[in-house]
Amino acid sequence: MSDIKKIETLASLNTSNIIKGVVKRVENRKWLKYSQDIAITTLTIMDEKGISQKELANKMGVSPQYINKLLRGKEKLNLETISKLEVALDTSLIRITFNKK
Repeated sequence: MSDIKKIETLASLNTSNIIKGVVKRVENRKWLKYSQDIAITTLTIMDEKGISQKELANKMGVSPQYINKLLRGKEKLNLETISKLEVALDTSLIRITFNKK
């Protein structure tokens, strides 16, 4: 495909889907930041302990593809997944504090 055809194709794309994607990322920015922080911490721990993505997937009972998504910080994490990560890595990834009045 020529460069002009590529440009014409890109220009003709439905921009509403692109805008929706941008809006979704902005709305989820804080949550995605947490996911990315946990992903970086997880990667660091895996490196320190010599654990591969495949080994982590086996310990958690999930697919290596799912672990890859988690480690790219693109997957929203729920508490169950974070707990499974903590058990598989034998570490704590989050700390919950309570405000005492």
